[in-house]
Amino acid sequence: MLEMLTYGTDTVQPPILIAHGLFGSARNWGVIAKRLSETRRVVSVDMRNHGQSPWAASHTYPDLAGDLSEVVASIGKPADVIGHSMGGKAAMVFATSQPQMVRRLVVADIAPVAYSHSQQSMIDAMRGIDLSQVKTRGDAERQLAQLIDEPSVRAFLLQSLDVKAQKWRLNLDVLDRDMDLITGFPDINGQFDGPTLFLSGAASDYVRPDHRPKIKQMFPKARHAKIIGAGHWLHADKPREFEASISAFFST
Repeated sequence: MLEMLTYGTDTVQPPILIAHGLFGSARNWGVIAKRLSETRRVVSVDMRNHGQSPWAASHTYPDLAGDLSEVVASIGKPADVIGHSMGGKAAMVFATSQPQMVRRLVVADIAPVAYSHSQQSMIDAMRGIDLSQVKTRGDAERQLAQLIDEPSVRAFLLQSLDVKAQKWRLNLDVLDRDMDLITGFPDINGQFDGPTLFLSGAASDYVRPDHRPKIKQMFPKARHAKIIGAGHWLHADKPREFEASISAFFST
């Protein structure tokens, strides 16, 4: 079972399940989860090979979808599901393979397609840190600054560093080996007929017009919306606007 952080106590309405993206964690979604939990019970998970969840020998989207299915079975089905990036792909495979377990689906800034970019440079940077010399987060920050220019990206990655244990809370070996599977998308024939929102950052190019035929094929009731001023990490760039969009969609 994946590690879960639960917010709110309402068990009358369907729960909300949040699946984070690559190198993320349930904790990254704490602000959004807490706000959504004012009216609903919200469960945010660490995906496999991330955070406090078990490390596994493979990291395919059918694997990740199976993990989400297990969580929803334990918290009450059907659930409203939010998935961002890698978590969005996992949520799409879950919804199309187990449609009876999902009421509404939000796919945050990702499409059901393979991407040509790789996150290999992030893995190389994390491996490039001499963890034996890390006594404080500042020590790790100074080393990482030599490998990654963007402060926001460094801060994001360092959230997955256990400074005291001097180790990453990420299974870098498996994520490295399965990177092509993570940036790709499995060949599946399933369909989810429930309400679906593809919510994107207006400054992101992850969801393009040429992706829409594939989206429509898999999600006939798909709607599209963009958040102005947000990039790929739209929930971090514009948390209030993101939460408002999610709440409106789930309550419609």
